[in-house]
Amino acid sequence: MLDVNARSFRGRLREYTAGNRYIITPAVLRTVPEGEDGDCIVAGAGGRVLRFMGNEIPLDRIVMSTASSGLENAPVIVGNVALVSLPLPEKLEFPEDVEAVIVPNAFDLRSNARMLVDQVIKLRTAAGYNRLVGMFGIADPSTLALLCYMGIDIFDDSVAAASGLSGIRMFPEGEVDVGTPVDEDNREEMVRECFKVSAFIEGGRLRELVDQRSSSSPVSVAVLRLFDDIGYQYQEETVDDVGRRFSCNTVQALRRPDVLKYRKAILDRYEKPAHKRVLVLLPCTAKKPYHSSKTHKKFGSAIHASNYETVVHEVIVTSPLGAVPRELDSFYPANAYDIPVTGEWKCEEKAFIRELVKYIIDQGYDTVISHLGEDTELVRGLCPNMIETVVGDPTSPVSLTNLETALRESTKGMELGNYYQDRRECVKSILRFQFGKAVADRIMDDDTYAIGKYPYWKLLRNKVQLGMISEERGMFSLTLDGAKILAECGCATVSMMDFELKGNLFAVGVTDADPSIRIGDEAVVLKNGEVIGVGVAMMSGREMADLKRGIAVKIRHKAKQ
Repeated sequence: MLDVNARSFRGRLREYTAGNRYIITPAVLRTVPEGEDGDCIVAGAGGRVLRFMGNEIPLDRIVMSTASSGLENAPVIVGNVALVSLPLPEKLEFPEDVEAVIVPNAFDLRSNARMLVDQVIKLRTAAGYNRLVGMFGIADPSTLALLCYMGIDIFDDSVAAASGLSGIRMFPEGEVDVGTPVDEDNREEMVRECFKVSAFIEGGRLRELVDQRSSSSPVSVAVLRLFDDIGYQYQEETVDDVGRRFSCNTVQALRRPDVLKYRKAILDRYEKPAHKRVLVLLPCTAKKPYHSSKTHKKFGSAIHASNYETVVHEVIVTSPLGAVPRELDSFYPANAYDIPVTGEWKCEEKAFIRELVKYIIDQGYDTVISHLGEDTELVRGLCPNMIETVVGDPTSPVSLTNLETALRESTKGMELGNYYQDRRECVKSILRFQFGKAVADRIMDDDTYAIGKYPYWKLLRNKVQLGMISEERGMFSLTLDGAKILAECGCATVSMMDFELKGNLFAVGVTDADPSIRIGDEAVVLKNGEVIGVGVAMMSGREMADLKRGIAVKIRHKAKQ
């Protein structure tokens, strides 16, 4: 029986029980002499024996190859544990009753970053979400967080112990040659690091710990770079669409899957509100969301004073996201990131900022105004006749006056848009970004309109509420009527068994789920093809289908049954 108590990207805080035995992961199994009890690896005269959840598995009799040998071995099943040696078979499948998958010969992967990424992704994908995965001979205090982040649950302490016997003291930050045996110190360091990893998983901030730890060795740096590149799709499946505050303090953090997902989403499906004719590029602020900051309130006052704010489109230029349209500044991760501000921009930052800003500019504006000050250099040349309005500080009286004047000049002769049209087009832009164009067009038909003040807009059709957006969640939350439109489009649906839904929908009651669902998304619950509930996804679609325990959808509204 497997419970997931916390999630952070691919990292999981799990509790596995079998009868009166249980294990909480991430976990480090000790290598011990004969005679000790519990989950461990017993090193005796006859070789290593894995004691795990009541099973005794002779490791050395099964493992007959190295990871680089090219010799594939079929999994060996002992009780509810599958033992798999590297390299993994081309086709890897497990019987349904297997609850844990163990790789005992992972040591070779410590020095081969590309093979490590490939084998971990293949192993975890084959194992699914409803099994524990262990790798022995690979982890040390500096790599434990990274391996957990990649999806591994169980480790041994053999590397730490062996290095300690050679006088190598291991820390999460790296290794030091102390010249005396420190195997017990290294074992204890593994346990301490495991507790830290668990805490960061529970806090939803495992990636930040990984960014710190990965700089401890060239191999770890290479592993994370490759994992963010070739492992993006594998990571993206577990990215929250509503997350917690996080920091981007390293270059590699610019490639976090949630950050990269945002930039890809802008390029793939963002369309500006159709009526916006003047683009104003604004600097970011430390306070999130931007519209709540004092700086952006000053910008807003200057734009409002021009009397043509309904045709003005505000876009915030920033790293690590590139560009954030005003109507999306309550979305994650735009509402949650922190980054050190020094005025220096790395080549990678300049490249993705220019790419995203150009994509938005190319959607068509009469005028583009840069209120970025010195950072206008980031976007210079992306369009002809860009107007610059900053003198010194963007919030100085002269700069704000220049912005207001430039807007008045740029909007001369334009038809003043009304607030009804402005809300409608901005809402449609948000819906396209959240659900895609097909769903947005179905929701925002001729009978649908928006009321309220950003970011608390409500969607109504014939006086029936379809949904609303709030600053707290940052995206549209739907009513049952709104959920029916989503279901008609075949989007974000979760099918359940035929029973009365009294509260939240648990994974055990799920029969099928849209694999595109991500944690934090809207999820529409269907029973016998009918919409009977809508709420927030608490796990990804594939996880809902795999797991037998835990809340799959936190129900907001449910129909009478």
